[in-house]
Amino acid sequence: MGAENRGRWVTVVANLGVLAGLLLLVAELRQNRDLMRAQIRHELSTVLVEHQTAIAQDPQLVSAIRRGDAGEELSPDEAYQVLLRNNALIRYWENVHYQYREGLYDEAEFLSHRDAWARYMANSPPAVSFWCSWRDAHSPEFRAELDGVLPTTAAC
Repeated sequence: MGAENRGRWVTVVANLGVLAGLLLLVAELRQNRDLMRAQIRHELSTVLVEHQTAIAQDPQLVSAIRRGDAGEELSPDEAYQVLLRNNALIRYWENVHYQYREGLYDEAEFLSHRDAWARYMANSPPAVSFWCSWRDAHSPEFRAELDGVLPTTAAC
């Protein structure tokens, strides 16, 4: 076996090693992406559960949200509390939308969220009012998405 043959074999083996390394890298990147998607899903769920739990533990806020959604008059402090709650909720929705646009949130999950947004906005005049007042503070992509689920009676 001549030096030339040995050189070719070394080159072939080295190229196979590079190819194997690239295939392992691709597999690891896919695994990391799946892990990232799962982590984001977990974090978004955790935030929503914490948000809802905090509301459930505050009878005054529960009352203000319920009465506001029913069109009853709220004190200035209650109205502000509901406004802050709606701001937090809509910012959460915007985060879900962003994660979806970045490909880190499953389409079926996102559509489920979008349906929930539509149901909430259809039953919460204070949330619609908040959105109409503050929609320009959100990304254009999210504005278009949320505008698309507003009740037909809403006019921003």
